[in-house]
Amino acid sequence: MTVAAVAGREVHVDEEGFLTQYDEWDEELAKTLAANIGIELTEAHMKAVRFLRADFKQTGETPTLRRCTNVGGFPTKDLFQLFPAKPAKKMAYVAGLPKPVGCV
Repeated sequence: MTVAAVAGREVHVDEEGFLTQYDEWDEELAKTLAANIGIELTEAHMKAVRFLRADFKQTGETPTLRRCTNVGGFPTKDLFQLFPAKPAKKMAYVAGLPKPVGCV
């Protein structure tokens, strides 16, 4: 496990930069993580991110794009607009969760 400085504090990340400690994340950190990948967070982004974190806490797994659509009620088209090109991976990154299973 690697420690990286993000938003002026140290967090634990994997080799791809995904946070590995659930409790190190907060919404201020999410803004910095999003900016790192060229996204300016809006309330629509945060609604999806909050769903991911709540679902992860309940299931222990990072939700896939399909789960975000079927369980979270987020239209796939909207997720691609909010998190272009690989929305599941980008949402997980911003939400401070492990990369979803099946993401390249």
